[in-house]
Amino acid sequence: MYNRTEKLRLILGDQLNAAHPWFQEVDKNCTYIVAELHQEATYAKHHIQKIQAFFSAMANFAQALTSRGHQVIYLTLDDTAQFEDLTDLLQNYIGSHTTQFEYQQPDEYRLSVQLKEFCVGLSKSKIKTECVDSYHFLLPHEELSKHFKANTSHRMEFFYRYMRKRFNILVDENDQPANGQWNFDQKNRQKLKKQDLSSIPLPLIFSNNVKEINERIERHNIKTIGKSSNELLWPINRQQSNELLHYFCKNLLSKFGTFQDAMTHKADDAITRKQWSLYHARLSFSLNSKMLSPQHVVNTVLDHYQKNADVSIEQVEGFIRQIIGWREFIRGMYWANMPHYTTKNHLNAKNNLPDWFWTADTKMNCLHHAISQSLEFGYAHHIQRLMITGNFCLIAGIAPQQVDTWYLGIYVDAIEWVELPNTRGMSQFADGGLIASKAYAASGNYVNKMSDYCPQCFYSVKEKSTENACPLNSLYWYFMNKHQPLFSSNPRQAMVYRNWQKLNVEAQSDILNRAQHYLNNIDNL
Repeated sequence: MYNRTEKLRLILGDQLNAAHPWFQEVDKNCTYIVAELHQEATYAKHHIQKIQAFFSAMANFAQALTSRGHQVIYLTLDDTAQFEDLTDLLQNYIGSHTTQFEYQQPDEYRLSVQLKEFCVGLSKSKIKTECVDSYHFLLPHEELSKHFKANTSHRMEFFYRYMRKRFNILVDENDQPANGQWNFDQKNRQKLKKQDLSSIPLPLIFSNNVKEINERIERHNIKTIGKSSNELLWPINRQQSNELLHYFCKNLLSKFGTFQDAMTHKADDAITRKQWSLYHARLSFSLNSKMLSPQHVVNTVLDHYQKNADVSIEQVEGFIRQIIGWREFIRGMYWANMPHYTTKNHLNAKNNLPDWFWTADTKMNCLHHAISQSLEFGYAHHIQRLMITGNFCLIAGIAPQQVDTWYLGIYVDAIEWVELPNTRGMSQFADGGLIASKAYAASGNYVNKMSDYCPQCFYSVKEKSTENACPLNSLYWYFMNKHQPLFSSNPRQAMVYRNWQKLNVEAQSDILNRAQHYLNNIDNL
């Protein structure tokens, strides 16, 4: 039992922000509730490490609040199984003398609607309700509508420059970019060469005991995907998250930008596993659960940059762009376009996701490694997501709802506000260009340029129409030919169509026929 108080405050699983104003003073008349919910564990088929990570982080956060004197109710799946959903649970814990219910603005539209509707009912019972900001993002929730409009094309680069100026990040006294450039992306696209592989640092991983969580997941028949054990490698509290942040600054930041787009399957040996992580920070779970704030991450990286000559502006700018540019931009586009964004399918893609997306059992080496890594670690870096799995789904015409479902489930850091616009917008161009200025379609040539996957692949990256031709080649041309009326006027893709027109009719026909063969046999690629 707990001492009922007049005020009840809800903390969702991705609201683990110890710096929130709620927690600055202990209010003896306030109870916080943190709950493992069947609703949240089953709205998508999640990677088991994703559930482990969130439940572990939630329990750690609840314990930390309790140790600071706050009254906290922590409910496990065992405690919440009797309730239909979140609001049913909350109704049970709002007692006869509860006079106020408060919650932080959810990051997901579905939860925002659910809690708003719940509060309408509470108000009829004379219970005061309040929704406050989560105080995590650089832009407050209430400001998003000033920067983002529904069904309107926005470009991240312009937004990113605004954020740099507003928050005084890498700009001089005249609001001009440090070192004279806003963006160093052109210098950050190098491939890992053979001599680079041995110097890739090992990733920092943790050994958090999740045996009891695994038992609860099994006991309650929660369906999951991916691999796991009784030890979780992901950070589950602010201390571990900070360890990961400082490890990144000390060991990885100096080459982050240089190799941020690179991929390899030759960096592992019988003992070490490092090719899945490379030079990436892997802070997205800590950020998306709010154990770390973006401002803190940026400040820490900038401080390290200013104190260490081995870290160049190119590395730092590339990383900060992801945090204050892309992450905040994607959030703004999500809220501006919900709920209709979930139905967008501008390219009318209808094909089914291949079965091997759930097993990695494909002869395409690039897809095999990206998917097997995702199943094993619940993680893949941004180029693997965009240009390997995402590119295949785009050029193969996979229905965007099925692509969303896979991305939302398989990654530890996936929450709808960040997953949906990245997948349906940036990756699949299903929003018709609201986020991206072009469709990010690519042939096997791109994969060969940025990775070492191709030489060991069953398929030949140099072939387009032969029996063992790389499927990405013919599917790419099939996709571009099919959507020529839409893309041919785009200056960024005009050269593609000039190259296509240089091929004779027979060559074009052979390529398109090969693509159709692959589409007809997509589960056997």
